[in-house]
Amino acid sequence: MDSLSAREARRIALAAQGFDRARPEGGATPRALAGTLARLHLHQVDSVNVLVRAHYLPAFSRLGPYDRGLIDAVAWGPSRGRKLFEYWAHECSLLPLGLHPLLRWRMARADRGIGCYGGLRHFAGEARPVALAVLQRIRAEGALSAGDFDAGKGKGGWWGWGETKGALEWLFWAGHLTTATRRGTFERVYDLPERVLPPALLALPTPGEAEAHRALIALSARALGVATAGDLRDYFRLGPEDARGAIAALVDEGMLRAVAVEGWQKPGYLHAEARVPRRVAARALLAPFDPLIWERARTERLFGFRYRIEIYVPAEKRQHGYYVLPFLFGDRLVARVDLKADRAAGRLLVKAVHWEPDPPPEAPDALQAELDAMARWLGLAPEAPTVPA
Repeated sequence: MDSLSAREARRIALAAQGFDRARPEGGATPRALAGTLARLHLHQVDSVNVLVRAHYLPAFSRLGPYDRGLIDAVAWGPSRGRKLFEYWAHECSLLPLGLHPLLRWRMARADRGIGCYGGLRHFAGEARPVALAVLQRIRAEGALSAGDFDAGKGKGGWWGWGETKGALEWLFWAGHLTTATRRGTFERVYDLPERVLPPALLALPTPGEAEAHRALIALSARALGVATAGDLRDYFRLGPEDARGAIAALVDEGMLRAVAVEGWQKPGYLHAEARVPRRVAARALLAPFDPLIWERARTERLFGFRYRIEIYVPAEKRQHGYYVLPFLFGDRLVARVDLKADRAAGRLLVKAVHWEPDPPPEAPDALQAELDAMARWLGLAPEAPTVPA
């Protein structure tokens, strides 16, 4: 078994995630954005909007300022221009269309009541007529949100918010519905896949489960560079049994190589195309749901950085703040920055900055530059964010 130092593993991971590349001058182009989407394979969607929706941040962290409308267009715009679709991958995510066949096994399991939230499973069985009635209404009337059903609450026995929303979510999980667009405060609007996704995509053959799991683990390995079996499973939230055979097959094929990583208690797996850059000169604020750091145990192994999101922690018990973004400088996570977009006042609020021990002397100026860039990107006052002493 080959071995890697902790720093080599960290730089491999950063390179795999695109942090070894210089940001495009003059802002990110659609081509650069497409490259980032292809490299990461997914952008996690989250409802919290205290700063900006989470799915916009990974591209900014790697490319700098870009037009957020580019993501909106390829995710929720006219069908002809669709490049992404919404589905459950690492939580609910935006994914390249090419991954649709690789996740149909998950849709099929959900249709049988397997793998989805426990509260939704009865729609696969005794409550299936309720879900099919919801599906039929969308088939007849066109794209609808849960709120459109809620407007008729009290006029029928099935249209209460809880039951209807649950039916919609199960239909989405089982692949009978997809997201047509997002409306208002990020409300999902559901429609039939054949009215949203390209016919050529839906006509692609569906691989067997083992083949799909192997392909998903291969994508995870490419995006992570070096990873434990648990890391590889977590990227697309595969079960241990589903992943075990896939990892073994990829080792046999030579795509993965077992390695011992300094400080890791479990074996690592190195992707055959992984690179070890001599240095990484990154500068990025990272969303709590960025794929570089979303697996907290991996973040601690790679960076010696214990990170927890404290949104659901009572204010008086928070250590670092409500919506804290780790700051990547070079190949280290050197600070935690609690941010809030005050849209009414047009300001980016820096509520707190907590530095890790021994940050590089250039780090405060680098953080200030990143905050200025983020403020301009969000259309907020560029002079507003200042790094507290």
